[in-house]
Amino acid sequence: MSNSFLDLLDSRDALLADGATGTNLFNMGLQSGDAPELWNTDEPAKIKALYQGSVDAGSDLFLTNSFGGTAARLKLHDAQGRVRELNRVAAELGREVADKSERKIAVAGSVGPTGEIMQPVGELSHALAVEMFHEQADALKEGGVDVLWLETISAPEEFAAAAEAFKLVGLPWCGTMSFDTAGRTMMGVTSADLAKLVEDFDVPPLAFGANCGTGASDILRTVLGFAAQGTERPIISKGNAGIPKYVDGHIHYDGTPELMGEYAVMARDCGAKIIGGCCGTMPDHLRKMREALDSRPRGERPALEQIVEVLGPFSSANDGTEEGGAATSERRNRRGRRRS
Repeated sequence: MSNSFLDLLDSRDALLADGATGTNLFNMGLQSGDAPELWNTDEPAKIKALYQGSVDAGSDLFLTNSFGGTAARLKLHDAQGRVRELNRVAAELGREVADKSERKIAVAGSVGPTGEIMQPVGELSHALAVEMFHEQADALKEGGVDVLWLETISAPEEFAAAAEAFKLVGLPWCGTMSFDTAGRTMMGVTSADLAKLVEDFDVPPLAFGANCGTGASDILRTVLGFAAQGTERPIISKGNAGIPKYVDGHIHYDGTPELMGEYAVMARDCGAKIIGGCCGTMPDHLRKMREALDSRPRGERPALEQIVEVLGPFSSANDGTEEGGAATSERRNRRGRRRS
């Protein structure tokens, strides 16, 4: 099987992914509490502008506007009957932007968490989770994505349900978790846990890694945790543009384009193959990341002290692996967050 994503993965030393969805759409007029997925049909020109912004900034791939595209998430907006339509259109708009580019661009179908807690802790069954992920992924495939892209997952059970659904759809996939609680996901998964988990699936992801979380320093410590497991699977790093702060009643991320350029190079040197931004990452950040990746040679794997010196301090004392492991810590109820 050959498609743009597979070709890029095979031919490039490092791929630049896209930035934030929410931050950019809020700047275009999306209101807090609105479902971005509804803009796929209500404001298609703005969604194409979102995608085009990443392409113009130098991204090799971008994610579709479908993060909250499962029936469980769309039900919050009384749109659970529009799963196929909204996801298909998200992909079609992306395909339109990518196909008119003069260079090869991959379209990745974004799949976020359901926002529900899975059994035995919560009420969402494995079968229903697979069904919801299958419905969304099948629509993204129909719309023409090159790869399915699971992101911001906290629970291994939900990650596994998505993996099963993607196998049914028959598209290659990538998957990331959000490590935002002292080096663990909110459900207790460590970098070591995820590196082991992805090898257990019948159809493992082409690449895996981390997105969102806290600051740039923390996600690079997690990337080093993946690399320490000796994985040969490509690693993904999509970190936030700094730390969120409230400024004049709005959330502002303090990471400058220059800082994100440093982050991109250090992510590559830490072992990441696919590097992008998450919350707060704008096209200006991506341009500096592209410039840095293209102009600076690959370096030695940085020590933790070097990461702190360049990107700032870690938000916690350790990366969650010191106590050994698997997802056995106290599980807490959290609804999935959007890439903002």
